[in-house]
Parts: sequence; C-alpha cells; structure tokens
Amino acid sequence: AVLWAVEEGITSGTSDTTFSPNVSCTRAQMVTFLWRVSGFPKASITNPFTDVSADAYYYDAVLWAVEQGITGGTGDGKFSPDATCTRAQSVTFLYRAAGSPKVSGSAEFGDVPTNAYYADAVAWAAKNGITGGIGGGLFGSGNDCTRAQIVTFLYRNYQSK
Repeated sequence: AVLWAVEEGITSGTSDTTFSPNVSCTRAQMVTFLWRVSGFPKASITNPFTDVSADAYYYDAVLWAVEQGITGGTGDGKFSPDATCTRAQSVTFLYRAAGSPKVSGSAEFGDVPTNAYYADAVAWAAKNGITGGIGGGLFGSGNDCTRAQIVTFLYRNYQSK
C-alpha cells in the first residue's frame, strides 16, 4: 500500500527515506490523499473555513472535499486541518468519496453503534474488504488513524479501479 501510494503520487512520505507508518494522520492529510487519488480535481467553491488559508498545501483538497460532500468541516466555520483524523472519519471520507453507496446490513463490530454517523461507512468498508477492524470484533472508531492505515484503506479501495 505504501509503495502504491508513493508510485501514484498520493504521498511522498515524511522525508526522502521515511514514511512514518505509525504516525497519526491529520484531517488535512486525509483529504489531500483522497484528492490526489481522485486526480487533483479543481473545486469551484469559495473557501468556507477560517482555518484553511489559500497558501496551505491542502487548500484545493479541502475545497474539493467540501464541494463533493465528503466533509462539511468540524463546525463554527472550521475544518480543523491539523486535528488527528480518526478511523471513523477516515472511512467516512472514503465512503462519501465513493458516492455513499447503499449498504445492506450493518458492520459486524461491537463498537460501532447502528445510529452512528459513520455506521454505514464502516459497514461499506468492511463489506468491500477495505478494513477488517482492529481485532477482537472492534473497529476502533475513535482511534487515531495512522498513515499506514489510511494508505491501506485507499489502496484496497482504489487499486482495482
């Protein structure tokens, strides 16, 4: 997954020789990875966030993600680009980028309430082989999502397309 992400230009790592797989990924990094795997599309909306500056590396990615309905931010006119992206947020962004396809049934994880905003996203990700959870029948919804987990989710979803 890491080699694929580098070869596809989704990420270049954290230095010339390191990827930092166990480092938590930020919300800005997650939407940037999604934006890059989608072909660097240009958004046509005005920036709705006070914490996303036009010179930020993730600026175009965030605007695209908002325009596509992948995220609406974190409230109060903020996107929170430097906040750690949780596993629930990661699969939700990925699910929405895929068009929020209809899901039958629910995820088989004991820590995913059926009424959670991310329940369909987790069920979709599990049914499509994007995630198998963290073990013990758990998904780890609130856990920080690492760089390795995110590129693995992306790889499993996009490698066959």
